[in-house]
Amino acid sequence: MSVNPLAAKIATPYARALYDFSVEQNIMHQVTADFLNLETFLAKTPELTKYLCNPVISAEQKQSLLTKTLKSQLNSETFKFLMVLVKRDRINLLSSIIANYLELIYKTASIKMVEVTTAHAFTPSHEYLLIKKLKELTNAREIRLVITVDSSLIGGFLIKTNSKVVDFTIKNQLENLAKHLDGVLEI
Repeated sequence: MSVNPLAAKIATPYARALYDFSVEQNIMHQVTADFLNLETFLAKTPELTKYLCNPVISAEQKQSLLTKTLKSQLNSETFKFLMVLVKRDRINLLSSIIANYLELIYKTASIKMVEVTTAHAFTPSHEYLLIKKLKELTNAREIRLVITVDSSLIGGFLIKTNSKVVDFTIKNQLENLAKHLDGVLEI
């Protein structure tokens, strides 16, 4: 979810254009599924991202690689969109465009993106309860969790959504206790 602000600004018109086109052509579900799969694929293959972002590699080479690896896996319109990005030398913005596009989809569908950082992985029942509670609090129809495990938190979890941060971590509570004790002991 964390995206370079400049890249996000440049990517926004591309994402909006693809969103408008997909709605107009009634292929929004296919493009969205493609982008969700691409997001996962790019996260698992950082070498592909580096290759596509490399300015020394020609557009023809990038098109050839994408044709061999992705053409059969994607909707034809999604693939054409990727080719446009390569031709305009904007393929390096693909991750930002995907994030912007999905944000538009989630906003339209009343789906809220929530980042959760936890000390230990959630069980499916804990995840379900958290989603249920977040739906109540945010009035969202759906919640999409992006979960990161960080053992330095000791216990508990941290929730980030848009500009709000709610910190239920033991690490934070210990830091607050230390600050309080420092203030009390200075007397």
